[in-house]
Amino acid sequence: MNLEELIEKVASGEIKLHQVEKYAGSKRLATEIRRKALEKKLGISLKNIGHYSIDPEEVIGRNIENMIGVVQIPMGVAGPLKINGEYAKGEFYIPLATTEGALVASVNRGCSALTAAGGVKTTIIDDKMTRAPLLKCPDARRAREVAQWVEKNLEYLQEKAVSKVTRHGKLRGVKPYIVGNNLYLRFEFETGDAMGMNMVTIASEEIMKVIEEHFPDVKYLALSGNLCVDKKPNAMNFINGRGKTVIAEAIIPREIVEKKLKTTPELIAEVNYRKNLVGSAQAGSYGFNAHFGNIVGAIFLATGQDEAQITEGSHGITLAEVTPEGDLYISITMPSLEIGTVGGGTRVPTQREALSIMGVAGGGEPAGTNAKKFAEIVAGAVLAGELSLLAAIAAKHLAKAHKELGR
Repeated sequence: MNLEELIEKVASGEIKLHQVEKYAGSKRLATEIRRKALEKKLGISLKNIGHYSIDPEEVIGRNIENMIGVVQIPMGVAGPLKINGEYAKGEFYIPLATTEGALVASVNRGCSALTAAGGVKTTIIDDKMTRAPLLKCPDARRAREVAQWVEKNLEYLQEKAVSKVTRHGKLRGVKPYIVGNNLYLRFEFETGDAMGMNMVTIASEEIMKVIEEHFPDVKYLALSGNLCVDKKPNAMNFINGRGKTVIAEAIIPREIVEKKLKTTPELIAEVNYRKNLVGSAQAGSYGFNAHFGNIVGAIFLATGQDEAQITEGSHGITLAEVTPEGDLYISITMPSLEIGTVGGGTRVPTQREALSIMGVAGGGEPAGTNAKKFAEIVAGAVLAGELSLLAAIAAKHLAKAHKELGR
């Protein structure tokens, strides 16, 4: 078949979208055929979707199916932001992919104030990726017996199951939850520089095979019992954490607050209390913050993270108070920042370049250090965004900024 015949057959449905590669001979040509077939069928032009530098041969089958092109999102950069972390040390520029006017400018202003104040102190409290398979047991007592056996045999499960399918993943703990005759095993893994969701999913399935061998009367029902918890707002991750649990904090002298942010420490602290804490409590929110999701989302899109996990990344608490010296103390706590610098979308060339802006592309030495460095940079950027927005609200500049930059 020639190209026009292929396009016609795809447009008519004679050849399914997922079958095009078989006839096209290359993934790049298959991408073009699908796009042109869609144009023909719908009577539209997809000219801009068809302009890209990403190689379909690299991403189809790894990052995307039925590819027709790309969607382009403007990317800006905020910074420099000085970070005094355990892994991120120095000044960093933060890539932000967004179509929301004023966001990059706002984060940039926060970076300026924080850097002038001496920088952001970042601390990683915990680091784990979780998966919680579901087992159906004869009764609750048997569920307890299985849970106790698993808790006592983590090293055995690491050797017999986890190490068979991954060199990088390490089973470090489990928290069982029993509901009637249902046993949920919330496994915790170390995953190096990978976000690790695929890694722990495959490892957890191997663990289930071992458990079924030891307990023939127990039935493995679901690889995810929804206590992981992945890609959903939830109290579990808000309280116990998932991915990186990281805190960023800074003390900003009064004169910097007044000069750069056009307000006072007292007003920022009051706005934060009444908006982020009381307002969020009244709303029943899992995010006691102004807009974590804005910054997390823009960084995730820029760097190839799993965009659905912006949900858990928007969990967290912003605190602000006036110090005895009259300066502003501000902090953000992010309990479930699920990120990586290898695997998934991080291997796409444009996203890898964005990671390289921060010096975190690829694996770290030793393993895991790049992902931790990245987490500290993200937390610093979130703090910058929170500071800037709270200051804009306190100074009543929010609407003005959106009139000038976001319309």
